[in-house]
Amino acid sequence: MIDTVTGEATLSGLGECFNLPEANVSWKINGEKHEYKLDDSGNHHQQAVDRIVALLEELGIKQDIVAVGHRVVHGGEKFTKTVKIDEQIMQEIEDLKDLAPLHNPAHVIGMRAAVKAFPTLAQYAVFDTAFHQSMPEKAYTYAISKELYKEYGIRRYGFHGTSHYYVSREAAKMVNKEAEESSFITVHLGNGASVCAVKNGKSVDTSMGFTPLAGLMMGTRCGDLDPSILEFLLKKGWTEERLHKELVGNSGFLGVSGLTSDCRGIIEAMENGNEAAKLAFDMFNYRVAKYIASYMVSLDELDGIVFTGGIGENSMQVRSEVLKSLKIFGYREDEAANADARFGNKGVITQPNTPVAMVIPTNEEWVIAKESMALLHA
Repeated sequence: MIDTVTGEATLSGLGECFNLPEANVSWKINGEKHEYKLDDSGNHHQQAVDRIVALLEELGIKQDIVAVGHRVVHGGEKFTKTVKIDEQIMQEIEDLKDLAPLHNPAHVIGMRAAVKAFPTLAQYAVFDTAFHQSMPEKAYTYAISKELYKEYGIRRYGFHGTSHYYVSREAAKMVNKEAEESSFITVHLGNGASVCAVKNGKSVDTSMGFTPLAGLMMGTRCGDLDPSILEFLLKKGWTEERLHKELVGNSGFLGVSGLTSDCRGIIEAMENGNEAAKLAFDMFNYRVAKYIASYMVSLDELDGIVFTGGIGENSMQVRSEVLKSLKIFGYREDEAANADARFGNKGVITQPNTPVAMVIPTNEEWVIAKESMALLHA
């Protein structure tokens, strides 16, 4: 539950590992964490929602809920803004499963579970791709035949839209400008990672593409790759399934290091002398800096670089290395400020009288709540 005025969570939680033996729901109240293990008797989405409903009843706050907001990864070109959910909308979201086979069908399962649990409440879908629908044609079009775009919708869509939207608005406040009069390069770094050029409050380019696999190197995703490699491996006898699993689940930090997909583990191993971890760390930072530098051509001016996401908010080492790679543009790290900007703290991390880079914790749940409440009141 998110307070739409303060953005603070009165109750926060996470359901994870669905369809696996370790499936569970965990939540935090007043800083105290609790966990509930889901059983193997049926739909984990429904079990999770049922447990949440029971928890809300135990706390005496179920009656305070006025709407339910759902994050949806892929809206294609069909959904360019938040919509109220009904049976037709759920079917249309599921019909986009070719664009997001791991996400959209699961979203609909969760929606149906929530509708069953809260049959009288309005429910809304907020799309990760919606913020990027403002990209110009030159940014979202791939250099392929027009027929492929017309027939299959193959184009750049972009993701992490709610995060890029939120931090660009918060960054505008920090530089005392209106969002519509400011421009930023927002850098969402986590297990999934993407960069976005935000011009006058609108997304004009972003690193993820047709799917979330494109762009930066990530926890287990390869990011940008020569497409001929796919053809090469298929000719070597690889199946499509094996190829997909390799690029999505066995690449990135995990693939290069051979150790872990977690940036913290990469840094720890690197500091202990592991060369493969060092390579993974250097590759990640280099690619982030390259994307930031390339996106400067999308903007007429730049009010700041914004780091966010689990790595972007908490890894001073990553931020430090990225800024070092951008020294040609005048960026100079303020080491003390960079060290302070961790674990929920925000602030500028560059020296005075140099180009601005800052850290802003993202709050995608607040965006979902805000968008849902706006439609509810409308």
